[in-house]
Amino acid sequence: MENKRFLVFFSLALAVGFLSIVMVLIWVLHFREGLGWDGGSAEFNWHPLLMLIGFIFLQGIAIVVYRLPWTWKCSKQKMNLHSWVGLAAVILYSAQIVMGIAVFLIPATPMYVRAALMPVHIYSGLFIFTSVIATALMGITEKLIFALKNPGYKDSPPEAILVNVLGLLIVAFGGLVLWIATRSSWKRPSEQVMQTLSESSTSPEDMKVGTAARSESSVETRRRNGKTEESE
Repeated sequence: MENKRFLVFFSLALAVGFLSIVMVLIWVLHFREGLGWDGGSAEFNWHPLLMLIGFIFLQGIAIVVYRLPWTWKCSKQKMNLHSWVGLAAVILYSAQIVMGIAVFLIPATPMYVRAALMPVHIYSGLFIFTSVIATALMGITEKLIFALKNPGYKDSPPEAILVNVLGLLIVAFGGLVLWIATRSSWKRPSEQVMQTLSESSTSPEDMKVGTAARSESSVETRRRNGKTEESE
């Protein structure tokens, strides 16, 4: 009786979740500018769609996945490392949110505190992102090992090849994100620079060029100063 009641509520949750995604799609496609990737206003519409899918729908299903009766056949002890890494990523993710709100969102936080913790905040974000990718890779591999029986995972059936390609795509995506996030030339300019360039109606391309030029000028100045000090 309880299992049937659970399945009713779980099915209802799935239906409401799918309906919510459909409603967001109707919203952004019909009432807004649609979905785009050209830097226009339509590009922002990916934000509510992906936020709903990733942080609400998928996270909600992940929370209740162990309530599904057919998952009880597999012992949690067999999924120990995957669970530990996943739990650690969730804890770190929560701590990252708290740190972001307490340090960078609250205006009362002194600037020197923000400046001191910014490298930690950036590193933590990249570390958490890497941990989530590692968790996902272990999870899909673990699923294949337990699900594929005849032929087994080691025999490389089509499903295993497909999921392995998926794993490579996840790694490639993670590598691209990390590359983009660690390029100093693509870093967002400071608020003072943003305000100055905004007042002069400078285009985003000019902002990037100007920021890169200032960075190169600063490096060149330090080199010259270093040579001057050595000659003295």
